[in-house]
Amino acid sequence: EDSVIVGCLACAGAVRNNSVVMTNIGDQLIDGNAIADNSTDTHLKSVKVCKIINDFVAQGYGCLTLKKEEVEELTPNSWKMMEGYKESDPGPKVCIGAGTGLGQCFLAPDSAGQYTCFPSEGGHVEFNPRSDIEIKLREYIMSKFDYNSRISVERVVSGMGLANVYEFLSKEFPDKVDKEIHAEFEAAGDMQGKVVAVNAKEGTLFHQAMEIMISAYGSEVGSGALKWIPTGGLYVTGGLTPKNIHFIRGENSWFMKAYKDKGRLSKVLDTVPLFAVMTEDLGVRGAHYCAALENSHLGK
Repeated sequence: EDSVIVGCLACAGAVRNNSVVMTNIGDQLIDGNAIADNSTDTHLKSVKVCKIINDFVAQGYGCLTLKKEEVEELTPNSWKMMEGYKESDPGPKVCIGAGTGLGQCFLAPDSAGQYTCFPSEGGHVEFNPRSDIEIKLREYIMSKFDYNSRISVERVVSGMGLANVYEFLSKEFPDKVDKEIHAEFEAAGDMQGKVVAVNAKEGTLFHQAMEIMISAYGSEVGSGALKWIPTGGLYVTGGLTPKNIHFIRGENSWFMKAYKDKGRLSKVLDTVPLFAVMTEDLGVRGAHYCAALENSHLGK
C-alpha cells in the first residue's frame, strides 16, 4: 500500500489560496494544491495534502508546543498566571519576534480551546519615536529610504533595523566612531546587525544603537499587549531575542521599561503573561504542528 504524506510548508510571504509568491527569491510560486494534485512525479505522488502557511504563522503555532523550561518569564509568575486564565477564560495568544524582519501574529481559541493562528503585518505599522534622538533617527531613515511621512517599526526593530540605527548614530556622532569596526560594519552586507550586536560594549555607539533598538522592541511588544490583551500568553520570539536576552530580562532593562511605559494603561500589562522564547526552532515545530492537524482531519 502506498504511503500517504501530509505536509506543511512555512514560507515567507502572504499566503493566498494555499499558495505563496516568494518575492525574495525571484517571485518563485509555491502552490500547495498543485503539489498535492501531482500524481506523476515520483517524489510528490504520495502527497495528499500540502498546507502552505506564512513563516511567522508557523512561529505562532510553534508557541503551542513550548514547555515551561523553553521560555523565560519576563513578567514574574507568567506561567502560573497563564494557567489560571486557561482554567477560567482562555484568551488570545500573541507572538512578536525580531530577526531578519519583525514578525507578528495572534492566535484565538474556539469553544473547545483549540487555537487557530492568524497572520499580521504589524511589523510594518509606524515607528513611534519616544525621545529626541529617536525623532532624529526617524528623519534619517525617512531620508535614506525616500519616505515622505513615516517609517515602519521594522526599520528599527530587526537585524537590518539595528544596522540602520548604528548607521544613523555614526553620522550623528562621527567623533565616537571606531574606524576599524566601522569598516567591518560597512563590509558586512546582510550581517551588519550582527557586527553591531557583538560589539555592543558600554560607552560605544554600538551599545547606544542596541539600547535604541531594544527599547523600541519593548515598546512595540507593549503595544501588542494593549491591542490584544493576550491572557493566553505574549511570546517574544525571533533570533534576536535569545541572543540578546541580557538586554531584555529584568524590570530595569531597556526592553521592560519601554514595554511598561504605556501611561494610564501601564497596569494592564501586569495582567499579561509575558515570555521570552529561548528556543529557535519554533517555525519547524509550528509547521509540524499544522501538518499533524491536517493529518487528523483526513477521513473525517
